Amino acid sequence: MSDTIKHECGLALIRLLKPLDFYVEKYGTPLYGLYKMQFLMQKQRNRGQDGAGIATIKLDPEPGHRYISRKRSNSPQYLKDLFTEVYKRFEDVPKDKFGDAQWMKDNMPYTGEVLLGHLRYGTHGVNTIETVHPFLRQNNWITRNLVLAGNFNMTNMDELFAELISFGQHPKEKSDTVTILEKIGHFLDLEVENLFKWFKGKNLTKLEITQMISEKLDVKRILQRSSRKIDGGYVMAGILGHGDAFVLRDPAGIRPAFYYADDEVVVVASERPAIQTTFNVSYKDVKELKRGHALIIKKNGLVTEDLCKDQIERKACSFERIYFSRGTDKEIYLERKKLGDLLAERILKRVNYNFNDTVFTYIPNTAEVAFYGLVESLHKINAQRKKDQILILKENLDDKSLSEIMAVQPRVEKLAIKDAKMRTFIADDVSRNEMVKMLYDVTYGIVKNKKDTLVVIDDSIVRGTTLKESIITILNRLKPKKIIIVSSAPQIRYPDCYGIDMSKLNKLVAFRAMIELLHDNNKSHLIEETYHRCIESNKLPAAEIKNELKTLYDLYSDEEISHKIASIIKPAEIEIDIEVIYQTINDLHKACPNNTGDWYFSGNYPTVGGNRIVNKAFINYFEKIDERPY
Repeated sequence: MSDTIKHECGLALIRLLKPLDFYVEKYGTPLYGLYKMQFLMQKQRNRGQDGAGIATIKLDPEPGHRYISRKRSNSPQYLKDLFTEVYKRFEDVPKDKFGDAQWMKDNMPYTGEVLLGHLRYGTHGVNTIETVHPFLRQNNWITRNLVLAGNFNMTNMDELFAELISFGQHPKEKSDTVTILEKIGHFLDLEVENLFKWFKGKNLTKLEITQMISEKLDVKRILQRSSRKIDGGYVMAGILGHGDAFVLRDPAGIRPAFYYADDEVVVVASERPAIQTTFNVSYKDVKELKRGHALIIKKNGLVTEDLCKDQIERKACSFERIYFSRGTDKEIYLERKKLGDLLAERILKRVNYNFNDTVFTYIPNTAEVAFYGLVESLHKINAQRKKDQILILKENLDDKSLSEIMAVQPRVEKLAIKDAKMRTFIADDVSRNEMVKMLYDVTYGIVKNKKDTLVVIDDSIVRGTTLKESIITILNRLKPKKIIIVSSAPQIRYPDCYGIDMSKLNKLVAFRAMIELLHDNNKSHLIEETYHRCIESNKLPAAEIKNELKTLYDLYSDEEISHKIASIIKPAEIEIDIEVIYQTINDLHKACPNNTGDWYFSGNYPTVGGNRIVNKAFINYFEKIDERPY
């Protein structure tokens, strides 16, 4: 992606189902779970580069012994720093003790049977160690301890925060994570209290009651009650102090979650290939956690997938398929190829099927798979055109004509190479922009000067800033006749409110293009009218609020907006023509049929809170308030 955007987060949960000495005997180490957690997080490092943390819980600890261990890091080398610090704790352990599973569990941290890991992308706010997951809610009652990590954004934070206050709580801060932690914690407390009252009349000691609570605690009911008013996209994972664990997914399936279970281990992660690689299991053995469900792992090892919130229409995030998730997932790889494939005919029409004077390339690195799909389709179309020409000329076909027909091939080249070692630690904007122009090297001598059209595919165009400030200028050094930028994603018109850093409208190049068109066509008055409609609409109950921004986009065709985007991203010093081609929403759904969440393209938000957020984003734009709308 030419515009780097922050997004999502990565989760990893491991529950060892056997005693630690089983893993010592079979795998030669009591740190089997810790090693697997490191691999899982390493394989999902694309999901978060602002920090990482892990927490472990030991089952059946003796009173007075620490049973929860946690370590977090927000250093530049966050994963390396995190596990270096964890493994330091084992450097002085004698070899004979290291192989003693019970001694390790009794005396060393991070040797628990339940492990939770998190990789953080800080979409908003400061990146301090306090913002790195997992979060802890501690209590002297073992069953009331809660460790939580999540990949989520909520659209109704004010409502959820107010509910906590109505419970009589005094939250220490107003954030998604703390609010959800305390909300689940509140209903955990109620569940424990109710069970205590129930067992108190059964002639049991308080120690026996605690044991019964850990066995009978209804995690499903806790999650049902705590998630009742939540609106947003989320996967949240938690461990209770006594050893119960859960992973809860939102009812639209916006955020991803996958799991694998056998008789040794239960593992959950944000991405399927991370599980496949770490545990050497096949694609078919890794299941997707159903939307609105929680995977619940009781302390006794019982694993269930329970409905906790009524499902709504599946709207899994399509940006996962286009860009965020690693392309080593079979389905994602094929979908990205299909995205490129579906663009081929439109591109060729734009260049009049002139294979001889057109060079096809891509912006590294995430557009590469879509480029493969485009290239395959170009070859198929070219082969069919050759066949048609031969059939037309078959009566008069000679060797020369046949050779000319067969010589035509798509000109496919790697022209842009990203210099991964380049850094831009320069304070002033002018100097920094000059450095940005050096982030890509180009392959000279391949493009015919002033004759070739250069077609460059990117996976998406969000802000258009990097295209304007560096990439187009760099590609212009090759002296093409024209540059066509192709996006494998549709136009990003609306803000995201479920975890992607695209919440401010004035940062979206498609929005800026639409606003410019309004000014160009003497329709600027519609901007203020829409502003007032947004204010009035947001006073309605959440289910009645409409996305008022749609009416402005409806005034213009996709092509008109694309044409205006091309003028916005064209550097002033560039004289050649710049064109932009976007994927259509219909073709996006053809390529990614199971991940139809497209609100950032279509404005069709999957939850009731989405329309309120887009209207608030427009209000912020009009009032020149530079803050996120949720």
